[in-house]
Amino acid sequence: MCSIISITDKTSKTEEVKVVIISLDLQSESPIYIQLRNKIIEGIASKQLRPGDPLPSVRTFAQDLGVNMHTVNKAYQLLKQDGFIQIHRQKGVVINPDGMPSVDENYLANVRENLRPLISESVCRGMNKEELMKLIQEVYEEIQKGGEHDDLH
Repeated sequence: MCSIISITDKTSKTEEVKVVIISLDLQSESPIYIQLRNKIIEGIASKQLRPGDPLPSVRTFAQDLGVNMHTVNKAYQLLKQDGFIQIHRQKGVVINPDGMPSVDENYLANVRENLRPLISESVCRGMNKEELMKLIQEVYEEIQKGGEHDDLH
Protein backbone atom coordinates (compact mmCIF):
# COMPACT_ATOMS: atom_id res chain seq x y z
CA MET A 1 0.00 0.00 0.00
CA CYS A 2 1.34 3.43 -0.81
CA SER A 3 0.33 7.04 -0.63
CA ILE A 4 1.48 9.96 -2.71
CA ILE A 5 2.23 13.17 -0.85
CA SER A 6 2.13 16.27 -3.02
CA ILE A 7 4.06 19.12 -1.47
CA THR A 8 3.73 22.63 -2.87
CA ASP A 9 6.83 24.74 -2.24
CA LYS A 10 5.32 28.19 -1.83
CA THR A 11 8.69 29.74 -1.00
CA SER A 12 9.84 29.56 -4.61
CA LYS A 13 8.50 31.92 -7.29
CA THR A 14 7.19 29.04 -9.40
CA GLU A 15 5.40 27.18 -6.58
CA GLU A 16 7.04 23.86 -7.34
CA VAL A 17 5.15 20.71 -6.50
CA LYS A 18 7.17 17.70 -5.44
CA VAL A 19 5.78 14.24 -5.03
CA VAL A 20 6.84 11.79 -2.34
CA ILE A 21 5.54 8.23 -2.38
CA ILE A 22 5.26 6.45 0.95
CA SER A 23 4.90 2.66 0.91
CA LEU A 24 3.56 0.72 3.87
CA ASP A 25 3.40 -3.04 4.37
CA LEU A 26 0.06 -4.16 5.80
CA GLN A 27 1.45 -7.68 6.30
CA SER A 28 4.36 -6.47 8.43
CA GLU A 29 4.59 -7.25 12.13
CA SER A 30 5.43 -3.58 12.65
CA PRO A 31 2.34 -1.45 13.39
CA ILE A 32 1.25 0.85 10.56
CA TYR A 33 1.68 4.00 12.67
CA ILE A 34 5.31 3.03 13.37
CA GLN A 35 5.91 2.31 9.68
CA LEU A 36 4.43 5.70 8.78
CA ARG A 37 6.53 7.47 11.42
CA ASN A 38 9.67 5.74 10.16
CA LYS A 39 8.94 6.52 6.50
CA ILE A 40 8.42 10.20 7.25
CA ILE A 41 11.70 10.31 9.21
CA GLU A 42 13.43 8.53 6.31
CA GLY A 43 11.96 11.13 3.94
CA ILE A 44 13.43 13.90 6.10
CA ALA A 45 16.81 12.15 6.36
CA SER A 46 16.96 11.65 2.58
CA LYS A 47 15.99 15.30 1.98
CA GLN A 48 12.81 14.35 0.12
CA LEU A 49 10.99 16.17 2.90
CA ARG A 50 12.57 19.43 4.05
CA PRO A 51 12.01 21.73 7.04
CA GLY A 52 8.81 23.70 6.51
CA ASP A 53 7.33 21.24 3.99
CA PRO A 54 3.64 20.59 4.64
CA LEU A 55 2.29 17.11 5.23
CA PRO A 56 -1.29 16.03 4.47
CA SER A 57 -3.95 16.48 7.11
CA VAL A 58 -4.73 13.47 9.27
CA ARG A 59 -8.02 12.93 7.43
CA THR A 60 -6.51 13.25 3.94
CA PHE A 61 -3.52 11.04 4.72
CA ALA A 62 -5.74 8.37 6.29
CA GLN A 63 -8.01 8.36 3.23
CA ASP A 64 -5.03 8.18 0.85
CA LEU A 65 -3.50 5.28 2.79
CA GLY A 66 -6.80 3.54 3.41
CA VAL A 67 -6.23 3.44 7.17
CA ASN A 68 -8.00 4.74 10.24
CA MET A 69 -7.48 8.42 11.10
CA HIS A 70 -6.26 7.39 14.56
CA THR A 71 -3.36 5.53 12.92
CA VAL A 72 -2.12 8.67 11.15
CA ASN A 73 -2.82 10.79 14.22
CA LYS A 74 -0.72 8.46 16.39
CA ALA A 75 2.19 8.63 13.91
CA TYR A 76 1.93 12.43 13.83
CA GLN A 77 1.84 12.64 17.62
CA LEU A 78 5.02 10.54 17.89
CA LEU A 79 6.73 12.72 15.28
CA LYS A 80 5.64 15.87 17.11
CA GLN A 81 6.77 14.48 20.46
CA ASP A 82 10.21 13.70 19.00
CA GLY A 83 10.49 17.15 17.38
CA PHE A 84 10.27 16.15 13.69
CA ILE A 85 7.02 17.96 12.91
CA GLN A 86 4.92 20.83 14.14
CA ILE A 87 1.15 20.81 14.17
CA HIS A 88 -0.63 24.17 13.79
CA ARG A 89 -4.36 24.74 13.84
CA GLN A 90 -4.26 27.02 10.79
CA LYS A 91 -1.09 25.90 8.95
CA GLY A 92 -1.65 22.19 9.46
CA VAL A 93 1.20 19.70 9.79
CA VAL A 94 4.69 20.76 8.68
CA ILE A 95 8.18 19.33 8.92
CA ASN A 96 9.79 21.23 11.80
CA PRO A 97 11.04 24.46 10.21
CA ASP A 98 13.39 25.06 13.16
CA GLY A 99 15.46 21.98 12.34
CA MET A 100 15.71 18.43 13.56
CA PRO A 101 16.11 17.11 17.09
CA SER A 102 19.68 16.69 18.25
CA VAL A 103 21.47 13.57 19.43
CA ASP A 104 21.31 13.39 23.22
CA GLU A 105 21.88 10.71 25.87
CA ASN A 106 18.28 9.48 25.72
CA TYR A 107 18.45 9.11 21.94
CA LEU A 108 21.77 7.24 22.12
CA ALA A 109 20.35 4.90 24.77
CA ASN A 110 17.33 4.25 22.54
CA VAL A 111 19.54 3.52 19.52
CA ARG A 112 21.64 1.12 21.59
CA GLU A 113 18.51 -0.63 22.87
CA ASN A 114 17.12 -1.02 19.34
CA LEU A 115 20.42 -2.20 17.86
CA ARG A 116 21.07 -4.93 20.44
CA PRO A 117 18.49 -7.44 19.17
CA LEU A 118 19.40 -6.78 15.51
CA ILE A 119 23.10 -7.26 16.18
CA SER A 120 22.45 -10.30 18.36
CA GLU A 121 20.38 -11.99 15.67
CA SER A 122 22.99 -11.12 13.04
CA VAL A 123 25.71 -12.75 15.18
CA CYS A 124 23.53 -15.83 15.72
CA ARG A 125 23.06 -16.11 11.97
CA GLY A 126 26.81 -16.00 11.41
CA MET A 127 27.26 -12.41 10.24
CA ASN A 128 30.65 -11.03 11.21
CA LYS A 129 31.43 -7.47 12.29
CA GLU A 130 32.74 -6.44 8.88
CA GLU A 131 29.60 -7.67 7.09
CA LEU A 132 27.40 -5.89 9.61
CA MET A 133 29.37 -2.64 9.34
CA LYS A 134 29.26 -2.86 5.53
CA LEU A 135 25.47 -3.29 5.64
CA ILE A 136 25.09 -0.30 7.97
CA GLN A 137 27.25 1.80 5.64
CA GLU A 138 25.20 0.74 2.60
CA VAL A 139 21.90 1.65 4.27
CA TYR A 140 23.34 4.97 5.46
CA GLU A 141 24.49 5.80 1.93
CA GLU A 142 21.12 4.78 0.43
CA ILE A 143 19.39 7.20 2.77
CA GLN A 144 21.91 9.97 2.08
CA LYS A 145 21.31 9.78 -1.65
CA GLY A 146 17.60 9.03 -1.16
CA GLY A 147 16.70 12.48 -2.41
CA GLU A 148 17.53 11.12 -5.86
CA HIS A 149 14.76 8.50 -5.54
CA ASP A 150 11.05 9.18 -5.79
CA ASP A 151 9.77 6.80 -3.18
CA LEU A 152 10.36 5.58 0.34
CA HIS A 153 10.36 1.77 0.31
